[in-house]
Amino acid sequence: MERRLKQIKIASAIGILGNMTLALVKVVLGFVAGSLAVVSDGVDSATDVLSFVIIFFALKIMAQEPDEKHSYGHYRAETLATLFIAFMILFAGVQMLIFALSKIITADVSPIPSSLAVVVSFISIIGKLLLALYQFRTGRKTESAMLIANGRNMLADLYVSLGVLIGTFTTITLQIPLIDHLVAMFIAVWIIWTAVRIFLDANTELMDGVKDTSIYQAVFDAVDQVENVTNPHRTRIRKLSNLYLIDLHIEVDGSLTVAEGHQLAMEVEHALRQKIDNLYDVAVHVEPLGNMEKEQYGLSPHELTELNG
Repeated sequence: MERRLKQIKIASAIGILGNMTLALVKVVLGFVAGSLAVVSDGVDSATDVLSFVIIFFALKIMAQEPDEKHSYGHYRAETLATLFIAFMILFAGVQMLIFALSKIITADVSPIPSSLAVVVSFISIIGKLLLALYQFRTGRKTESAMLIANGRNMLADLYVSLGVLIGTFTTITLQIPLIDHLVAMFIAVWIIWTAVRIFLDANTELMDGVKDTSIYQAVFDAVDQVENVTNPHRTRIRKLSNLYLIDLHIEVDGSLTVAEGHQLAMEVEHALRQKIDNLYDVAVHVEPLGNMEKEQYGLSPHELTELNG
């Protein structure tokens, strides 16, 4: 876990420096070039800087040991940080959309951007591409929702910068300032949509769900490898950062002693740890064969098959 946190911290530091440079270049040169779209793109890059700062704070919390109030540790700080990033990106997008709309509605006379705006947009595309690829690679390697969210955001920024490049070039060529304002609106809407997608992904984990439900089949396959254990059911899986917590019920011969039933439960846990990476904790409840319970929470192999059609 320490190595993972260190990798995320390095990726965050690179993200801060890279986005800070891009934000300053786009905002300053965007004003000089007279392009609202380029300035808006720069503001978007500034939100990325704040996102990585939030990640640094989340990492410090995640590194803390479990305590009496947080017996599972502090890994959920990553999910909360991802949600905060989503809301921050949403706020920036809404503000930019309002500003661009006000320019169009009031028919504010704006100068034609200079060719410098095209150059800045091209530099932004190259910079964002390199940063996005690096964040995605590190995010997938460490299974960090925060880095993947930022990588997705920067990939969206790449398309935004491409739109700015096309928009500013068209504005200069056709001598129509309105195009620059419309491109700024497009950027704002794209940023808002990116924030919504990040929120929905993080919300799944916050609500104790898992995005990749194939993990259930992996659990059932592992249990099938243990002799004298049948009917895995009431299986519930949730995530803490990149870690899995699994609760499940199994059935064994009712004539077994408590010690023998416990031994089979230990074998199930061992099989799960062999099969599933990043397994944080397992809780196995042992029941006698044929045990019938009215209320069922979680999944069994039969229910998983039905859900998958």
